[in-house]
Amino acid sequence: MLVAFAAIYLIWGSTYLAIRYAVVTIPPYVMAGVRFAVAGAMLVAFTRARGAAWPTPRQWGVAFVSGTLLLAGGIGSVSWAEQQVPSGLAALVAGAMPLVVAALDWLRPGGTRPDAGTVVGLLAGFAGVVLLVNPGANDAARFTPAGATVLVFAVLSWSTGTVYSRHVHGSPSPLMGAGASMLMGSVSLFAIAGALGEVRAFDPGGVSPRSLAALGYLILFGSVLAFTAYFWLLRHTTPAKVTTYAYVNPILALILGWAAEGEPITPRVIVSAAVILGGVLAVTALPHARAAIAARGGPAAAHAEDGAS
Repeated sequence: MLVAFAAIYLIWGSTYLAIRYAVVTIPPYVMAGVRFAVAGAMLVAFTRARGAAWPTPRQWGVAFVSGTLLLAGGIGSVSWAEQQVPSGLAALVAGAMPLVVAALDWLRPGGTRPDAGTVVGLLAGFAGVVLLVNPGANDAARFTPAGATVLVFAVLSWSTGTVYSRHVHGSPSPLMGAGASMLMGSVSLFAIAGALGEVRAFDPGGVSPRSLAALGYLILFGSVLAFTAYFWLLRHTTPAKVTTYAYVNPILALILGWAAEGEPITPRVIVSAAVILGGVLAVTALPHARAAIAARGGPAAAHAEDGAS
């Protein structure tokens, strides 16, 4: 289990730096399209070999919607933004995703109304994002308006895809569902790449060894291995423990970007990171903790908790 946690912590935390290296000589949507086409094919082949059923037409449709939102709109947009925004800062903005998921899950028809602590966490976390992406900041960690806009769009797209995937069920095999979503997401990624002229302008002969190595890392480790570890953990421990990667990945990405490429970590970035991750903690971990305390204490503890909120 420690190896699986190390995989989602270390690998997913390092993918932002790998994306930065990959998009130096590979257009971002082409890069992401190749990444998820190859990784998706590998996961589908692996799960088929283990006896998983081939997705039905409806399940392929679900995979197309989720893959488009999560991978094309989410990771594809992050890949584009990293042409203008340091990898660690991109990871920190992406780390606000649980906040948007909680807000969307509240706003959808029949959604779950958050308690007071969650609302405070949402407001604090969003305030941290505003502080971070403010293009008018005058320190070294400035965002371009385009980079900030595309990153915010990426978080909204990924969060919408997450809420959609929770409530519209696809393949009964999680790994098959992930592989199918990667394949269908790659279709959308290549379509976007074509519309932006990336496919026509792409010169495979101009790809640097470092970009090629980064793409290989993203395929084998960032997609295949980390997703396999993630779904294995979901079966062997609690979702609350698994989602702790949301706190670790942005911090690791900040440190790696600073150590490897000298990306700026200014006082404003540190404050923003603390506020954003504090908000994420309040939204994701504290409700589980309160529920666990109430369950252990029985009705009396639950009543006390209700009174406190």
